[in-house]
Amino acid sequence: MPHTVLLAEDDRAIRNALERALTLEGYHVTAVADGVEALAQVHRSRPDVLVLDVMMPGIDGLQVCRVLRAEGDRTPVLILTALVETADRIAGLDAGADDYVVKPFDVEEVFARLRALLRRAAPVTAEPERPEAPGPAASGRCLEAAGLRMDPQARRAWRGDRELELTRTEFELLELLIRNAGVVLEHSTIYDRIWGYDFGPGSKNLAVYVGYLRRKLDEPGAPQLIHTVRGVGYVLREG
Repeated sequence: MPHTVLLAEDDRAIRNALERALTLEGYHVTAVADGVEALAQVHRSRPDVLVLDVMMPGIDGLQVCRVLRAEGDRTPVLILTALVETADRIAGLDAGADDYVVKPFDVEEVFARLRALLRRAAPVTAEPERPEAPGPAASGRCLEAAGLRMDPQARRAWRGDRELELTRTEFELLELLIRNAGVVLEHSTIYDRIWGYDFGPGSKNLAVYVGYLRRKLDEPGAPQLIHTVRGVGYVLREG
């Protein structure tokens, strides 16, 4: 069965073009023009993934995302935005979006991000674990490193006694860092493991997610845990 996509975009030209492209790519697409229609459609029939424009009349894309998350709806959300400042992107992630694409966009990037979201949302099937670089030992089913503790099965994580509220992407990024604590992970490696696609040196996607994850991890007077290795990537370690 083809995956179902709910597309909410008030610009008719963009909406029609993206609807055609997604349909040709094999998706079953429902396209609406505003946030009110988007919420009504989700309540009628939940799609596999949502593609939401930020700037829409009435209820915008971020408000749609907030409403769905407040209702406990965890359907993956891809945000389309013309806002390029980091603060604007963080606002989208804070609203509960899973990923974003900046306008003007290449439709192939939209396809790649949708594939990644759907892949991560798919039910987990048992498969042999891939070898990993040396990192923290698992205690039972929990992972521990640098004062962090994570239960991958329950999708919960803590710094000390404080539980962290993480989005799907933040959780997967933190899990990758914990499993490879002390190892510098290159940008391309992280993109491949988290998104399944390297968006190239010009992409700010990873930097935004790392910055947002740091905000949730860091504590006053405590050492920073995620360190930037300029020109290479990131590493999780204390001090």
